[in-house]
Amino acid sequence: QVQLVESGGGLVQPGGSLRLSCTASGRMFRVYTMGWYQQAPGKQREVASITAGGDTNYADSVKGRFTISRDNGQNTVYLEMNSLKPEDTGIYYCNSKNPFSRDESWGQGTQVTVSS
Repeated sequence: QVQLVESGGGLVQPGGSLRLSCTASGRMFRVYTMGWYQQAPGKQREVASITAGGDTNYADSVKGRFTISRDNGQNTVYLEMNSLKPEDTGIYYCNSKNPFSRDESWGQGTQVTVSS
């Protein structure tokens, strides 16, 4: 089982920025599909952004404001969050999927609060 450890959440004013990090255990990080998911208060967990191979995808709500990237040498995926809005508030979870075994792991989550 891949272990995922997130960091970088916090309280920020609207229009501010945060950078989330997620570091994974194991030796196969470079082949994993990695994603960031948002769980807003009282809502279901939803995908914010995914990276697999050289491709990236974003939810419509974060396009143009969030950027996902990965450092395979450091087993780490990042989510750069700019122009933050109150509706971006929630717990952000890191997710890994092994495309061969279909194994999936979740991090413990990191809280992001956007408020003035």
